[in-house]
Amino acid sequence: MEIDVVLPCLNEAGALPWVLSRMPAGFRPIVADNGSTDGSAAVAAAYGARVVHVPQRGFGAACHAGLLAASSDIVCVMDADASFDPGDLPLVTDPVIAGRVDLMLGRRSVQGKGAWPLHARIGNRVLAAELRRRIGVRVHDLGPMRAARRADLLALALEDRRFGYPLEMVVRAAEAGWRIQETAIPYYPRTGKSKVTGTVRGTARAVRDMRRVLASITSPAPAEHPAANVKPAATRIPVTSQAAS
Repeated sequence: MEIDVVLPCLNEAGALPWVLSRMPAGFRPIVADNGSTDGSAAVAAAYGARVVHVPQRGFGAACHAGLLAASSDIVCVMDADASFDPGDLPLVTDPVIAGRVDLMLGRRSVQGKGAWPLHARIGNRVLAAELRRRIGVRVHDLGPMRAARRADLLALALEDRRFGYPLEMVVRAAEAGWRIQETAIPYYPRTGKSKVTGTVRGTARAVRDMRRVLASITSPAPAEHPAANVKPAATRIPVTSQAAS
């Protein structure tokens, strides 16, 4: 089985060589380039990735364009900044392949100082708590590395094209009764500066986009929602050090 991996990308030329060289056999990288000016598209192509040019700016726009370009039954999404090791992708895909999970999220397990700024962790915890309270999804992280079936993702009809896209995916999946789980994935210091947590403007825009998604939730969590009994996957992972990009 081949699995497409969508890599939303904006100026990640420094990270892409390491990321693409670590892609496991059977995983096909699709770099959704969102207007990079540092040659990211050329780097991606040189390392054998399929490049999709996305003129509409926005993280969600890049993710969705990559999803549309994918052709595999199961699709992954992960950041292109070397904060994740692609070698860990089977941890999120295997439960989906086995039919045990509909949406598998990679819960970040921080490896190294500076991998995940404190203010970003706090914001993530607040969002996860809101999801647990309002729609009964027992997750602790929005999981930038994730896997699901492509046709099912498209059927969710996601609308956000900015930073709210990952949150909207979880919300709509829960509303549709999906089985949602998370498993620990090593999370490393990224290569380069984050477009979200690395700037005040980026953080403010992400908060605004996610608040809009949360405002779209119209009903409280049902008592026996299928997603409400989800527990973190029991998969244990070896923590390995990341090579330099």
